Amino acid sequence: MTGAFRPMPRAARASRRRGAVAVLGAVLAAVSLASGCGIRTTSVPVDAGAAPSRVPCKLPSADVTTRSPDSVAAPVYLVCASQLVTVDRPVPAGSGGPAAARALLDQVRQAPPESERRAGFSTAVPAGLRVEPSRAGDPAGTVRLSSQPEDLSEVALAQLVCTYAENEALVTKGSVVLGGPGEYPPRGYLCTSQTKARPQDGTTPDVLERD
Repeated sequence: MTGAFRPMPRAARASRRRGAVAVLGAVLAAVSLASGCGIRTTSVPVDAGAAPSRVPCKLPSADVTTRSPDSVAAPVYLVCASQLVTVDRPVPAGSGGPAAARALLDQVRQAPPESERRAGFSTAVPAGLRVEPSRAGDPAGTVRLSSQPEDLSEVALAQLVCTYAENEALVTKGSVVLGGPGEYPPRGYLCTSQTKARPQDGTTPDVLERD
């Protein structure tokens, strides 16, 4: 009968089995080769290490400023994480007026010690900046500097103003009055919360009233 089922000859069936085994062997060889080349997939997250630590802007409690018996701890503003942050510095006890201005300037212009540098502190006040004698006609409490205050960087001026603002002897009608070596009249500056938060923006207001 033309449409009847006829079984495959034995030789043909053997040839087909050999072909299937050959294909399977080729597939296994390819998988083995890929594994040998280090190609792996994984859904497990890879640990790339700890993220960089943030600048702490805080000194260890054990790190206490050493001072002599005739000195007191005074707050000085340094730069940390683009803001102004206070650290304690020793200044002569009972100093006021020009003496206090010189002592505080000496401290704020010094490069921070290693422990403070590790915590992220720095200063923008020039190392050569000095306090000069006041002049006749200067408003009470005026601090004359060896550079014009407006010639200092915004951060350096903010550091100095906020440091002086912590000393009552250097505050006149709520402001710090600064002058320079030129003939320009002194100016009064305020230390505000904005000054401390963003000193680089020049947010130290000039508020001295002139007659």
